[in-house]
Amino acid sequence: MLRNKYFFSLFTLSLVLLVSGCGKKDKTDIVTDKPLYSDTVAVETAKVDKKDIKLVKSFSASLEGEEQENIISKISERIIEINVKSGQYVSKGTVVIGLDKAGATSQYFQVRAGYLNSEKDLDRMKALFKEGAVSRQLLDGTQTQYDVAKANFEAVKSTVELTAPLSGIVTAINVNVGELANPGMAIVVIAKIENMKALFNVGEDDIAGIYSGQPADVFSELKPDLIMNGKIVQLSKSANVQSRTFDIKTLFHNTTDKWFKPGMFCRVNVELKSLHGITAIPFGSVVKDNNSSRVFVISDGKASFRNITTGISDGENVEVLSGLKDGDEIVTLGMNKLKEGTIVRVSKNR
Repeated sequence: MLRNKYFFSLFTLSLVLLVSGCGKKDKTDIVTDKPLYSDTVAVETAKVDKKDIKLVKSFSASLEGEEQENIISKISERIIEINVKSGQYVSKGTVVIGLDKAGATSQYFQVRAGYLNSEKDLDRMKALFKEGAVSRQLLDGTQTQYDVAKANFEAVKSTVELTAPLSGIVTAINVNVGELANPGMAIVVIAKIENMKALFNVGEDDIAGIYSGQPADVFSELKPDLIMNGKIVQLSKSANVQSRTFDIKTLFHNTTDKWFKPGMFCRVNVELKSLHGITAIPFGSVVKDNNSSRVFVISDGKASFRNITTGISDGENVEVLSGLKDGDEIVTLGMNKLKEGTIVRVSKNR
């Protein structure tokens, strides 16, 4: 009985040792110095080569007619008539706005009466001079009085009968009948809109790339496909003291149906710089790290960081000033999964 128990214990111990030995053998089998396929990262790459880059910047602008004038009141009087409508063509000298001629500040009727009296005096004096009843000196004095009275009347008349300063389209009427016209107030705007001006501002970083006669494309976000070719016709020589920006004017032809109107907002695209045959890489391949720029370069199947210095960018490609040479293979997609020395698998070359 004891002998049987002894053999059973010996058998059990042997079985345990055998199982333990098998476990160690399995563990040794899965250890390897070679990286598994799952350790690699799939990326897309591109070769560094020469490209052309155009730096085009878009500015927000407001529109004016090529020639544009505001009709402004010189006195404070009630508006009694508006003789035009928005969009109407008017000729120079047409009475556009009528103010109250009997108002306290107009003095229209008083001055008009003096002018008419001086006109009658002059007619009588001319008749008497013709008959030899008065001297030339007296006639000349009467003529001078008439000329002064006429000039005074014309001046007063212009304050209550506001006329168009140029021939053009009425682009804005800022008042209604019965309202008070205040001095300096722009009551009506008249403009020539066969050609239009786009007014915008640029900062000191961009002014160096702008010059008179430079091409510029003008369009409205309401019709982005309607692009008008214009040119810069004026730029300020000094910056605005408050905004630190420079005023720029671009001139362009309006459409045949005069779609562009004064007061509209638009965009102006200006090519500030153009570089040809420069070393450039896709903009999205650059990894920003604080104030430095890096890319992942592929060599012997591994990714490694490379510090680079960049120049201008057109939003698609960026100029490389240093750190890369033509033919280098860089990662363009999948950079966020990489570290220094990561083994990569190129899934697609661009």
